[in-house]
Amino acid sequence: MLDWSLAALTVAAGIGRVIVALPAGVDPDLPEGVTRVDGGSTRAKSVANALEHVDAEIVVIHDAARPLATSELFESVVEKLRSRPDADGVIAAAPIADTVKRAREPRDDRGEVERGGPSIAKTESRDHLWAAQTPQACRTEKLREAYAADPQRVAAATDEAMLIEKAGGKVLIEPAPASNLKVTTPEDLRIAEALLSAR
Repeated sequence: MLDWSLAALTVAAGIGRVIVALPAGVDPDLPEGVTRVDGGSTRAKSVANALEHVDAEIVVIHDAARPLATSELFESVVEKLRSRPDADGVIAAAPIADTVKRAREPRDDRGEVERGGPSIAKTESRDHLWAAQTPQACRTEKLREAYAADPQRVAAATDEAMLIEKAGGKVLIEPAPASNLKVTTPEDLRIAEALLSAR
């Protein structure tokens, strides 16, 4: 799966150097021109390690967990950011199609969670809600500034867009295709393999 992501990156227009953050001791055969760096204990630390090797104006962050990202999607987030000097980032994302429920943990008089698990507290409007994905293109200096901010904020961030938002930056959305799925379960892997076979 990593090979597919790297193949899409290396042929995408506007993408220069490719840097891969991997766990210490993991040394797969990488294509020529791909730089390997040690990953960290968190996503933020892995990205920070890779950022030390970036000298371009725009950097694109991508998760290996989304191996079906196409070269066109990488190109789209970069081109949108280049065309919008008022923006600090562009992320791939998809509008939320499911009904969204906010849950509550029912607790008894002693503060212990009651049997039966969470219950619905409220149904949220899904208007204007998007599920953030990768790739995420950022202005490199803005991202470095965001990483230099409050360490607790950095550690709690689940993506780069969140850090840039908290730093007062503007992040745009690039609609992602349905095939840009996240592979986190064996079932996801089977679906990804089927989609790759179809390509």
